Amino acid sequence: MAFVIKRVYEPAEPGDGFRVLVDRLWPRGVSKERAELDLWDKEVAPSPELRTEWHHAADRQGDFDHFAGRYRAELDESPAAAALLALGPEHDRVTLLYGARDEQTNHAAVLLAWLGEHGAEVEGR
Repeated sequence: MAFVIKRVYEPAEPGDGFRVLVDRLWPRGVSKERAELDLWDKEVAPSPELRTEWHHAADRQGDFDHFAGRYRAELDESPAAAALLALGPEHDRVTLLYGARDEQTNHAAVLLAWLGEHGAEVEGR
C-alpha cells in the first residue's frame, strides 16, 4: 500500500486506486463525475483560518515553512488525519487529490510527508 498525491485536474487512471480529495473546498471546473472520487475528506485539509492566512500571505514561498509547521500541528491533533493513516492498509494505493496549481508547495505535499513520518508508505515527494 502506498499514498501518492496528484492534482484533481489530471485524468483519473486505473492505477490511482482509492481516490481521496483532501481539499476543504470543491475544485473549480471539476465535475463530481470527472473527479471519480471514493472519498472527499474535507476535515484532513488545513483549517479555514490557516487556509485563509496562507492564501493571503504576501510571500507565499517564504511563508511555506510557517504554514507547513502549523498544518503539521493541526494534523497531529486531527482525528481525520489518524483515520486517513488507518485507511492506507485497506488499499493497494491511495491517491490524495488536491486542486492547488503549485505541485511542490501545497498542503497535499505536507500531508504526504506527515503520513510518511507516521509510518505510511509514500511515493513521490
